[in-house]
Amino acid sequence: MAEKVIYAMYDDDDVLKDGAKKLVAKGVKVADVFSPFPIHGIDPIIGVKQTRLGIMAFLYGLTGTALATLGMNYFMIHDWPMNIGGKPNDSYLDNVLAFIPITFEFTVLCAAHGMAITYLLLNKTLPGMPATNPDPRTTDDKFVMELRLSDNNQFSEGELMAMLNDTGVVEVDQKDIH
Repeated sequence: MAEKVIYAMYDDDDVLKDGAKKLVAKGVKVADVFSPFPIHGIDPIIGVKQTRLGIMAFLYGLTGTALATLGMNYFMIHDWPMNIGGKPNDSYLDNVLAFIPITFEFTVLCAAHGMAITYLLLNKTLPGMPATNPDPRTTDDKFVMELRLSDNNQFSEGELMAMLNDTGVVEVDQKDIH
């Protein structure tokens, strides 16, 4: 079943934010906003929930720390003990200070890669996936607000268009999404 979606295009991000505030104050639910850069302060206006990416970063970093510790303990102490400068590596705890830079770097590496992969998976922007951007101009200098008629049942299509015209919109487009 097709769903009607209204795309309102703006020239300026501040005009879009003011328009979104007006619409939300009237009870209109904004589904999404497409812009060439992140718009500071738009998330609370349109009701986007805060992400848990920070928690995931902590867990990925913790995994990196554990893997680095286990790896160094195995490689440097048990598998191939090294005698550097006449100081043999007999226990991990005796040499833990020498392993701190490696542990730190591996923690940051795992956290960064884990967050990047999680970001791409959650946004469905992996290489080869079709783009969901409604208008290619939003990658250049335009801003688009998406309103779904199914989310705004209390308003007719004409009422939504009238409210949009009061927000400084430059162009309005309607599409049926399957």
